[in-house]
Amino acid sequence: MPRFDNQTVLVTGGTGGQGSSHVRAFHAEGANVVIGGIDARRGTALADELGPRARFVRLDVTDESSWAAAASAAEAAFGALNVLVNNAGVQNPPATIEDTDQATWSRVLGINLTGTFLGIKATTPALRRAAGGAIVNIASIMGLGGTAHYAPYVASKWAVRGLTQTAALELGRDHIRVNTIHPGVISTPFIHEPAAGATAAIADFYSPEPFAVPRLGEPADVTRLLLFLTSSDASFVTGSEYVIDGGLLLGPALQA
Repeated sequence: MPRFDNQTVLVTGGTGGQGSSHVRAFHAEGANVVIGGIDARRGTALADELGPRARFVRLDVTDESSWAAAASAAEAAFGALNVLVNNAGVQNPPATIEDTDQATWSRVLGINLTGTFLGIKATTPALRRAAGGAIVNIASIMGLGGTAHYAPYVASKWAVRGLTQTAALELGRDHIRVNTIHPGVISTPFIHEPAAGATAAIADFYSPEPFAVPRLGEPADVTRLLLFLTSSDASFVTGSEYVIDGGLLLGPALQA
């Protein structure tokens, strides 16, 4: 039997490179999927492609009322909400702290951190009504160490770690598990296209060749881990962090 039969999963940033991979995989495993995002054209097209077990909801993750509407839409469409994947995120154009304007700082933290906070807050009542479930916050290996020129992004992803652990402590007795995935360099438009205000993409400055697994990650690499963490196979896992980076944080591999 598919792992997510009769369950409903809400994925934010559900039309992006990683998000759409997650949505398709949950759907293939039997879930009802709610695709949260701001690109109505792409979101509606994906929902139409997947059929009656899929819905698109326009979701601005920085807006509390938008979150409330999305959680209500999931329950109205499918009767319950069982899983939340806080996947939406943005990158800042590279700049030193001195040269980073406050608007950029606020935008990145608003989406990456406040959006995650609001998602947990808005969906917790629905997850309780479903007798428990799982939340996974998609962070980044840049939330595990400093990275020059990316202060807003790094700060937001570090903060998601603490938020995840706090939520895990608060929600564990409600049978709601909360975990974090820290992807490395994953081959998506997020990596291959410049961030807003930037002139070059991260991929322009990164080669996986020196590292233990000498390739870019694929969205499916993250998706497979996500499916485990949100399934009953991980029923004793909460407040944990999972790095999926092909060994990037280990440093360059020694050459024979």
